[in-house]
Amino acid sequence: MVKSPCLVRPVALTRVPGRYLAHQESLPKLPVPPLKQTCERYLTALEPIVEEEDLQHTRQLIDEFQTGGVGERLQKGLERRARNTENWLSDWWLKVAYLDYRMPVIVHSSPGVVLPRMEFNDRQGQMRFAAKLISGVLDFKTMIDNETLPVEYLGGQQLCMNQYYRVLSSCRIPGVKTDTVVNYAQDRRAPTHITVVHNYQFFVLDVYNSDGTPLTVDQIYIQLEKIWNSSLQTNKEPIGILTTQDRNSWGKAYNTLIKDKVNKESVRAIQKSIFTVCLDAPMPRASDEMFRSRAAVQMLHGGGSRWNSGNRWFDKTIQFIIGEDGSCGLIYEHAPAEGPPIVKLIDHVVEYMKTPEMVRTPMVPLPMPKKLRFNITPEIKNDIESAKQNLNILVQDLDVRVVVFPHFGKNVPKSHKMSPDAFIQVALQLAYYRIYKVCCATYESASLRMFKLGRTDTIRSATIDSATFVKAMDSPTIQNMEKVNLLEKAVKAHRAYTDMAIRGQAIDRHLLGLKLQAIEDLTSLPEIFMDTSYAKALHYNLSTSQVPAKTDCVMCFGPVVPDGYGVCYNPMDEHINFAVSAFNSCEDTNASRLAQALEQALVDMRDLLEQTPRAKL
Repeated sequence: MVKSPCLVRPVALTRVPGRYLAHQESLPKLPVPPLKQTCERYLTALEPIVEEEDLQHTRQLIDEFQTGGVGERLQKGLERRARNTENWLSDWWLKVAYLDYRMPVIVHSSPGVVLPRMEFNDRQGQMRFAAKLISGVLDFKTMIDNETLPVEYLGGQQLCMNQYYRVLSSCRIPGVKTDTVVNYAQDRRAPTHITVVHNYQFFVLDVYNSDGTPLTVDQIYIQLEKIWNSSLQTNKEPIGILTTQDRNSWGKAYNTLIKDKVNKESVRAIQKSIFTVCLDAPMPRASDEMFRSRAAVQMLHGGGSRWNSGNRWFDKTIQFIIGEDGSCGLIYEHAPAEGPPIVKLIDHVVEYMKTPEMVRTPMVPLPMPKKLRFNITPEIKNDIESAKQNLNILVQDLDVRVVVFPHFGKNVPKSHKMSPDAFIQVALQLAYYRIYKVCCATYESASLRMFKLGRTDTIRSATIDSATFVKAMDSPTIQNMEKVNLLEKAVKAHRAYTDMAIRGQAIDRHLLGLKLQAIEDLTSLPEIFMDTSYAKALHYNLSTSQVPAKTDCVMCFGPVVPDGYGVCYNPMDEHINFAVSAFNSCEDTNASRLAQALEQALVDMRDLLEQTPRAKL
């Protein structure tokens, strides 16, 4: 059973009691959209991506679903669930999207973030940077503990802040059939240590003094030096590599691993830590142009068993990764939170790191950080070997391209009174259409944080209007003026779908809810969920996300289907950071080709707007 989210009990002394609670209580509940509305919008969403023949069949099924009483009964069940829970979707979503998902978390689920390359080229620079970063995260943690995090707003509406209270001191725990997520922040004695990994060896580093004050940057630096010096050999078994396995295999291996008392205590120390810091060996050398793409795979999977993949505990909610060569970023386990709270944390830490250190370090000798021991039996050794083999296959299969698009950023769409996100999404539709001559089901995540415990819904970027535009864009018989009108319509349609989604009126989570309600009622699954159109609608060849940050970084993730792409972007004022991923094992996809097509589409759309004289109003 998934634990229902519980309120974090911080340990800080300056806490304003109940501020977080009072804010959360004032948030509206996630609505259940009207059944008729969702059915109509579902058919509209299918139009650009399924054949007419299939669509006819689906229209009949939808008609039966609405008029035959099945849809109405499930709708009533959902509405009842909505009345009796804080959020009718959140527990279901956590379970279906994450905890029941049995693929490895790496590549298939956990996103990485690539930060700009740092200037240090040696271990002292690496340690100094790591110490300051740790201090910055603890500074952010103070705001969480004191409940002084500024409440975020979207369109004048307060947003749910719950995810911020989920990402520190938490960890995913593997199970043989389903996983769980634990959060230790609300324990009576909340954790006061982080985990540091170097050369596949894990250490517990206490980051608070006995009086509750955090260690200074200098003190953390000294402790990191001790860790480094006592883990110079790389001859240890990379125990962390076990966390790269598919969840069922890892669930079994986990049960074997923790039979041993020493192992169990070591694993528990990692799980309970506030977060993890991975001090990585340098990556294989890469050209400046390829550096960010190479850094992205380090964040996503560590490069394989010969590189840094053993220097991780992928179940940990947040792991900061700092390479000796200046590569840095993080990877996070997706179950507790979406990208925006993670990026907010990064923005805070990056700003914090720019400030000079004023604190005089007390000259108190600190205890040696504790090295975590593991007893490796032959059975565990076999599990590690098999994890290495599977991991290396996955590493070979993933292709990631990080591109800094230099020609323009948010400035150009804004100057044409267009939403930058919608502009980029339409460009993606154009890029995909130019390569494949079809439109595909496209997922863009929309935040539901206007509602209590809200997670995400889907913005379906392939619309009737985007399909009309992409087919017209390269047609020599259509006038530019007409193309501009079609582009504007496509951008507006995307904007309208986005607004609908963030207000809880999109179709995907509602349809999922109706399906899960049918499963829970133990009735036979309605035919609309066994229809080829539904399968096609959920086969996202383009899985995309805008994750804007103040920091010049980019998030990246793997494709969600074998023949698909993962596309994430951060639009800055004057440029756009993109990450595009694909699998090498699919002959039809190619990350570089889509990245180039996307750059071309953006430039062509800008040129179209700038070269077409507008009619005087």
